[in-house]
Amino acid sequence: MAPHSPSSDTTDAARKQALRRAALAARDALGMDARTTASAAIARSLLTLPELMKARLVGAFWPIRSEVDPRPAAEGLLARGQAVALPHVTQDGLVFREWRAGDTLIAGSFGLSEPDPSLPPVEPDALIVPLAAFDRTGQRIGYGRGYYDGAIERLSRSRPLFTVGIGFAVQAVDHVPAEPHDRPLDCVITEAGLIRFDRTA
Repeated sequence: MAPHSPSSDTTDAARKQALRRAALAARDALGMDARTTASAAIARSLLTLPELMKARLVGAFWPIRSEVDPRPAAEGLLARGQAVALPHVTQDGLVFREWRAGDTLIAGSFGLSEPDPSLPPVEPDALIVPLAAFDRTGQRIGYGRGYYDGAIERLSRSRPLFTVGIGFAVQAVDHVPAEPHDRPLDCVITEAGLIRFDRTA
């Protein structure tokens, strides 16, 4: 029998949807003060990551809803002379374009704030990745459209790409059912600290 039959794929998708709903509900239930304090701690941890310190160009994102706010980290990267890019949702997937402090952002799909689409695409060396849920093996649940999995796969083809997911500790789950298209993260940072995943095992 094939490792993934249509019925098992459907079951995995349904499990992920249930985990996504529960993790996002837990995230939404956090108070504003708690989210602000946790986001600040996460930003500080991001700026101490050796892999991000070495990156020439880091892909970040503009937060929506109750997400961790990575903007202080993006501003910190710029302040020490590194370049930052933000994602733009296109028909061909995520395209990253360089962002500088003060740049005007454009309203995009799904309530996103995106860089000017006339800017040229760039290829980050590292990505700060949003998530709905994650487990202790580095598997991540996003928002169900696969944009980041596609971007990670594409950007990893020609060179190593470092990926760090950021979320609140309440978004951790016991097990994320991995599907063939899923791309695990190198590490996750929450307000509780850094979790690294062994990719050599």
